Amino acid sequence: MIRVLVVDDDPMVRLLLRTILRPDDIEVVAEAGDGDEAVTQTQAHHPDVVLMDLRMPRVDGIRATELLRALPTPPGVIAMTSFDTESVILDAVRAGADGFLAKDSSPDQIVAAVRDVAAGEGALSPRAARTVMEQVSTDRAAAASRDAQERLRVLTERENDVALAVAAGRSNGEIARELFVSEATVKTHLARAMEKLGVAGRVQVAMLVALAGSAVPDHG
Repeated sequence: MIRVLVVDDDPMVRLLLRTILRPDDIEVVAEAGDGDEAVTQTQAHHPDVVLMDLRMPRVDGIRATELLRALPTPPGVIAMTSFDTESVILDAVRAGADGFLAKDSSPDQIVAAVRDVAAGEGALSPRAARTVMEQVSTDRAAAASRDAQERLRVLTERENDVALAVAAGRSNGEIARELFVSEATVKTHLARAMEKLGVAGRVQVAMLVALAGSAVPDHG
């Protein structure tokens, strides 16, 4: 039997969810009208899954989710809201929600989500899934950028100048003229930069600079 706690500040919504959650393998063991009460009811009834409204007075669903996740044996949390904007979805996931559903989800979708989360799986609406995947991609790009910035910090000012010029597509001769040094000096700086960066050629130097983006370390 999957034990469920329904959390929503609207009594009619709680009644509707109780009506939906009537399969033989699901039991609504308690209700709560705000996030603070959700924590109290969770500690009292030990539900497997909490259906959590996000917009509530006093303690909202985001904060309540964080509090539930901090418990010794936290329940699974499915965030539910009428406002499935990207920021709300990401706030819920970052708070520790195991699933996210819009309140206009069908009864079958809600029941399936409860079963999935109780089984240790995630439950995201299609829009929420797309948003999370896009954010993961963005986070990975940001992490790669930070890593490139840190790697470039080991370069001296002149080595950094050469790396930037290489990324801009300059030849050794053009770099030499721009920096008022010989081509041999440019080759030396480039070779040292590649050694420090652990890369094998000009293209990889250019890729690191491109990943670092506008936040290329300032050696000035």
